Amino acid sequence: MDACDSAKQPKLKPSVILSGTAKEGSAGPPIGLVDIGISENAYLFRVALPGIRRNESNLKCDIQHNGTVHIKGVVTVDAGMLKDSSSVFQMRVQQLCPPGPFTISFKLPGPVDPSTLLS
Repeated sequence: MDACDSAKQPKLKPSVILSGTAKEGSAGPPIGLVDIGISENAYLFRVALPGIRRNESNLKCDIQHNGTVHIKGVVTVDAGMLKDSSSVFQMRVQQLCPPGPFTISFKLPGPVDPSTLLS
């Protein structure tokens, strides 16, 4: 697909389903916004997870053969606290997803071969 062909492709608006604390977040950057890229033989997706710490959220991503993607994780309780090398900051205005479990589900434009998945 060249640049001209990609300009002719319709923009995908995936149907995204949120649950848990991901659904409760009302202000700030939204959790669960999804972009999907398509090539001749692959899909690439990226999901907005503002405030989610990779090493503390127990993120799990399950991609089913029919193209359904389920992302599960936990926003840690200390999400209202920020630490640097010498100070601890208690956040007074939280505009990120509240603490607790969340799921994000959406469907890719077609089926997926699980044996070809990249991490």
